[in-house]
Amino acid sequence: MAYERLVKKMTVENLWLYILSLLKDKPKYGYEIRKLIQEKYGFKPGAVTAYVVLYKLVKGGYISLKEEKKEGKGPARKYYEITDEGRKLLLKGEKFLEETLKKISS
Repeated sequence: MAYERLVKKMTVENLWLYILSLLKDKPKYGYEIRKLIQEKYGFKPGAVTAYVVLYKLVKGGYISLKEEKKEGKGPARKYYEITDEGRKLLLKGEKFLEETLKKISS
């Protein structure tokens, strides 16, 4: 029970950290982000949950949203890109996790 709670708190409830980490290399679209979270981090966030977090990150200025028209048919694809503020937040989160791990490991 305690372990499962820890996993939930460190994954789904802190989804912003995983999203920013994935965006630090290049912009990505929503479905791609969810797929990469599952492949790289081993959990699959719900579609609604992921898009709510993306919306909040855009609103907070941590990522930006760009629409690119597809050639041919179909709607424009929305790409998310990390901002300078997002990079600062990611670094702050990484440092916090590193410090916390050092404290509980010693």
